[in-house]
Amino acid sequence: MQGSYLQDWLLKETDWNWRLEPEAGGGLRAVGDIGSHWLDLATFITGRHVRAVMADMATFIKVRKKPLKPIDTFAGKQLALGDYEEKPISTEDYAAVLLRFDDGTRGVMSVSQLCAGRKNRLTIEVSGSGGALAWNGEHPNELWAGHRDAPNELLIKDPSLLSPEASRWASYPGGHAEGFPDTFKQLYRAVYAAIDGDRSVEYPTFADGAEEQHIGEAIAASARDGSWVEVK
Repeated sequence: MQGSYLQDWLLKETDWNWRLEPEAGGGLRAVGDIGSHWLDLATFITGRHVRAVMADMATFIKVRKKPLKPIDTFAGKQLALGDYEEKPISTEDYAAVLLRFDDGTRGVMSVSQLCAGRKNRLTIEVSGSGGALAWNGEHPNELWAGHRDAPNELLIKDPSLLSPEASRWASYPGGHAEGFPDTFKQLYRAVYAAIDGDRSVEYPTFADGAEEQHIGEAIAASARDGSWVEVK
């Protein structure tokens, strides 16, 4: 398994958000903010769980300009001289993590919030003995299938072409895009269905959140010690 989660909204020294401050967002930023989503997706779609990590992290913008008055996240507004104070930064802008899964699968994840032009690029690729599958969150209605001895394929989301298990999450006909807002709708549908007694649907639980926290703690320890760390 390999992939990345790349953004550019903290590329400039004048970009600011509460996630930059450990006392508000915790000691991990890129890993905790977006890496956790990649790891959750990887474990959900494969059923595999991370058992050990080797991480490298870096903070490239070590001092940022914190606005003295509120600004909108992702606004991209420039600050005038005197409208900010300089703040040292300790949370990571970037991380690369080698992964060992419980069944022997190997993986690598990279995350960064300093990649110009990448607005919310979550990509994941799973390579198996019979082929490969890849998905890019900036093109959510496309699934790439890779083959060794046949032409590669690009499947466009269409409920009529999906299995019953997958089509239940597709609300619109083929050719009609489904994206980020629809994920919340599907989450609520799953939770309400479970409350109504249907335990066949899956949705994130507190246990899933705890698992991501444990992986994050192991990544932080690995980056600090420069060694493989097992996930508790």
